[in-house]
Amino acid sequence: MSELNKEVVDLVWGRPSSGGVSASIFRRWTQGFVFCENEQTALEQFEGGPCAVIAPVQAFLLKNILFNRESSNWRQMTEEEQKTALCSTLSEILESACSSPSTGFCLVTWAKGQSPHTTTQTQSQMQDMAAPESSQPPQEQQPTALAVEVLGFERFHSVLHKRTGMSVSGLREEVLSLYHTWRGCCGVLLFLYSVILTKGIENIRNEIQDTMEPLIDPVHGHGSQSLVNLLVSGHAVSNVWDGDRECSGMKLHGIHKQASVGFLTLMESLRYCKVGAFLKSPKFPIWILGSETHLSVFFTKEMSLVGPESPSEQARRVFQSYDPEDNGFIPESLLGRDR
Repeated sequence: MSELNKEVVDLVWGRPSSGGVSASIFRRWTQGFVFCENEQTALEQFEGGPCAVIAPVQAFLLKNILFNRESSNWRQMTEEEQKTALCSTLSEILESACSSPSTGFCLVTWAKGQSPHTTTQTQSQMQDMAAPESSQPPQEQQPTALAVEVLGFERFHSVLHKRTGMSVSGLREEVLSLYHTWRGCCGVLLFLYSVILTKGIENIRNEIQDTMEPLIDPVHGHGSQSLVNLLVSGHAVSNVWDGDRECSGMKLHGIHKQASVGFLTLMESLRYCKVGAFLKSPKFPIWILGSETHLSVFFTKEMSLVGPESPSEQARRVFQSYDPEDNGFIPESLLGRDR
């Protein structure tokens, strides 16, 4: 495993013990972006864990389908329209994560001649493949996941290849050309690694509140809030409030501008966190909803439910930046800094 791959592994998976990353957790993440057969604008998730990537992609995908596509029936899409919408969405998220367009983008894919064959598919897909009239090449199939026994954790990281230095137009062309890679086995992980290397490992470490916390929990396999925020806002901050706050002399980073799609969580009702207006009132009425164990997406076409930040919301946000513990007042010591 190259030194760069090791850095990515440490950031994403943490520093696993001698036993390495759990085979069952890695297997859960080895799926592609697969459209549901019955809901043509919906992405399928087959096992717990990758919703931290799939849900943000689904949210941006719906944004592009509902508000950027000239069609009255948002639930009907041809395969070519699915291809265009998915690749446009992946490009948009990569562009948002890019710290500086001058540094270019990075796409992680299979090394030449190393693309693995899919061995695990849904029952219906296996039946289709068994049909004698099926002449679709392997890379054209819609795999769900690759058995970890065939492509283990170490093997996966040994057959990766990265492409760098693309312009925005070049990025979109490359993403489109890799459509079958994104929908094939490990497409979710390949895209996640692409976002991380486009953003820059050091940039992500500077934004994460706890650098010892991996983006994917090594015990339960779920994605961290930093991972969700990276895909939603382009910044891997650990908090969901507006702006930065200072608490006991430590600066805690939050969301710095109105997001295109929002985020809500049941944890707020339990007072474990507080979601700011930048995520509660995004540019488009689409929200990722976090529960104790899963991320879902809900949406509407009613634009009146969202809007730019009002003067009162702006005043409340500025006040809270001086009142990080929600005491309802600003300490005199903080006011003194601006005298």
